[in-house]
Amino acid sequence: MSTVIYRINLSVCLSTVLHSKQYFYTASSGLTTFPEFVVVGMVDGVQINYYDSNTQRVVLKQDWMEQVTREDPDYMERNTGSYLGDQQSFKANIGIAKQRFNQTGKVYGCGWDDEDGTTDGYEQHGYDGEDFISLDLKILTWVAAVPQAVSIKQRWDQNKAELLCLKNYYTQECVDWLKKYLSYGKSTLQRTDRPRVSLLQRSPSSPVVCHATGFYPDRVVVFWRRDGQELHEQVDPGEVLPNHDGTFQVSVDLNLTAVPQEDWGRYECVVQLKGIEDISTPLDPALIRTNWGKTGLHYLFIAVRVVLLSVFSVDLSIYWLWTLSQLISETFHTAAPPRRSTVDVVSLQRQLLEEVRMLRRTQEQLLQVEREKLLVEREKLRLAQAKSD
Repeated sequence: MSTVIYRINLSVCLSTVLHSKQYFYTASSGLTTFPEFVVVGMVDGVQINYYDSNTQRVVLKQDWMEQVTREDPDYMERNTGSYLGDQQSFKANIGIAKQRFNQTGKVYGCGWDDEDGTTDGYEQHGYDGEDFISLDLKILTWVAAVPQAVSIKQRWDQNKAELLCLKNYYTQECVDWLKKYLSYGKSTLQRTDRPRVSLLQRSPSSPVVCHATGFYPDRVVVFWRRDGQELHEQVDPGEVLPNHDGTFQVSVDLNLTAVPQEDWGRYECVVQLKGIEDISTPLDPALIRTNWGKTGLHYLFIAVRVVLLSVFSVDLSIYWLWTLSQLISETFHTAAPPRRSTVDVVSLQRQLLEEVRMLRRTQEQLLQVEREKLLVEREKLRLAQAKSD
C-alpha cells in the first residue's frame, strides 16, 4: 500500500517579520488510523482552529475566536466549505502525485511587521523533502527548482489571472485576516511574559548554563558578555523551545575551561525581550544551582516529585532514569568542594507547587485530547448510522 502525504505550511518568510498566520494542511492516502485530510490554523504559533475529513466541521480552539464568529456570522460555514473544496482538490492532487513522486508538499504564507508596516508572502512546493517549484511575488513568475518542474512552471506562468489573484491574497487578504486575528486575540497573542532566568551547572567541570524560561513571545535574545562585550566564542546557544503552557524557554552554555574563577565577575548573562528591560545575571558562584552538595531536603524533594507523578498517572520510566542519573552524579561529586547553596525550603516549596500546577495542566490537556477523540468517534458513528438509514 502506497502512502502519500501532502502538506501545506503557512508561515512567516522573513526573520524580521513580527507576526505570522499559518495553516497546516495534511492530506494522506493509505493511512487507516489518520484522517485523509486535516487542517490546523495558527496565528503567531497559537492554534486557532481545526478541521478534518472525518468530522467535516471547523472547531475553534481559542475563546477569543468566538468574537470572530459574532462579527462574521458566515465564518464557520465559509471556512467549512473552503476546507471541503480543498479536501477534494488535495485528494485529486495525491492521485497525480502518486504517478510522479513518492511524496509532495507545499508551503505558503504571509507576514506583517507591526513596526514599519511591511508585509511579505511566499508559496513554495516540494516533494520528498526537496524544493520543487516556488512563486516569486516580486516579478510574478514561478521558479522551477528541478527539471521535472519546468513544464509545470510554463503552464502556471501562462495563467496571469491566477498570478494576480495570488499576489492579492498574499499582500492584502492574508495580511488583513492576520491583523484581525491579532486584534481579537490581543490579550493572548500580543502579551509579554517576563522570563525567569537561572544559572545551572551539572558538575564543577561542566559549562554554566544560562536558562531563561516562561517568556512570551518567542522572539528573545539571550547571550553571555564579558566586560560589557558580547561573547561569540566559549558559548553554545540553544534553540528556543516551547513549554507546555504556551510560553518558551532557551539555554545558552558558557564554557569555563579557559576562565579563571577570579575573572568570573567580568561575565554576565543578558536576556533581551521586547517590552521589558534587559535582565542581567552576573556569573556569581552564589547564584549557580548545582547537582552536587545536595542535602536531605533535595532527596525529599525528588521523592515528593515521584509521588506526585505517580498520583497523576504519568509514565515514570523516563523520570526514574533521570532520578537515577541524578543520584549517580551526586555520588561521584560528593568529594567536590561544595559551593554556597542558594536553594532553601521556600524555593523548594515553590518548585513543588509549580510541579503540581504543571501536572494538573498536563492532565487537563490529555483530557481535552480524549474529549476531542470521543467527539470524532461519535461523529463517525453518526455518519455511519446516517448512511445505513
